Amino acid sequence: MEIIAIPVPRLKLSSQSRIGARLPDFITLMKPRVMVLAVFTAVVGLMIAPDRLDPLLGATAILAIAAGAGAAGVLNMWYDADIDALMMRTATRPIPRNKVSPREALAFGLTLGASAVALLAFVLNVTAATLLASAILFYVVIYTVWLKRSTSQNIVIGGIAGALPPVIGWTAATGEIALEPFILFLIIFLWTPPHFWALSLNRADEYARAGIPMLPVVAGTTATTRQILIYSILLLPISMLPCALGFADLLFGTTAVTCGAILVALAFQLHRSKGTDRRAAQRLFAFSILYLFVLFAALLLSNIGNRWSSTLLPRAGSTSISFSRGEMPAGLLSNAHNTISLNMDGI
Repeated sequence: MEIIAIPVPRLKLSSQSRIGARLPDFITLMKPRVMVLAVFTAVVGLMIAPDRLDPLLGATAILAIAAGAGAAGVLNMWYDADIDALMMRTATRPIPRNKVSPREALAFGLTLGASAVALLAFVLNVTAATLLASAILFYVVIYTVWLKRSTSQNIVIGGIAGALPPVIGWTAATGEIALEPFILFLIIFLWTPPHFWALSLNRADEYARAGIPMLPVVAGTTATTRQILIYSILLLPISMLPCALGFADLLFGTTAVTCGAILVALAFQLHRSKGTDRRAAQRLFAFSILYLFVLFAALLLSNIGNRWSSTLLPRAGSTSISFSRGEMPAGLLSNAHNTISLNMDGI
């Protein structure tokens, strides 16, 4: 009996199926864990602002800020693909694994960033869009292209970009830059070095192999732990400024003192070990993430009562540094009685 082979046509994935299969890789390029923290601080900045946005406008603002943060992550991975391939922590990113080509990543990042800025400008205001564009450019050009490979202070100066989301959120709601979000900017700015240097202590060999002059590589572990302790101590009084300036209540103040004291204690423990205790560095890094989430959640809780009772209470003023108005409104946010409730991917 003659056996006749019947050819079976090879199934081809549709373009939609191929896009769906690669979608997780493009999401990974956006550094979603970093995005979560940036978006959360932006939400807090938007929610505590004295001006109330329509929920749809507020959601649009947060979407634009999230897209902008994602675009910065994509462009960072595009430029750093060569050194990412040399480090264990980053070698599995989509570009080193050839899941996404550098050209695709560049096009995706530029399109996403431009769309985010345009959306914020057309739907909300130009000031917020300008801040978002500045944050993306600073992170990509100043930090990624220039500072990261040239100075041990890369994290300190580059932290400016990561500290801007609450300012952008506030400005999206008000159209102005004010003192209150600037204090939030300072908190994140001072928080960034202890957070990333704690991570880099246990990755110093990888950074050295990739030629990145992180502080532990250049100055050693003892100097790094000393700097971590200094920044942690400086952060404690700065984190109390929202209470001192009247736009946070006792809940926030108690949270800031408690979390700040724990952060300083962990930094002191790490410094006492001269950076040789890997677990101490891991504890500080892990707690630093929790610290920022808890601190900003407490700030949101301490202000959310004002948000829902704004029709019953006199509207508080905001000390603003306005680009569109020549005068400075008097007073700070009212310290009214408030009620009610509400990982880092690395560099």
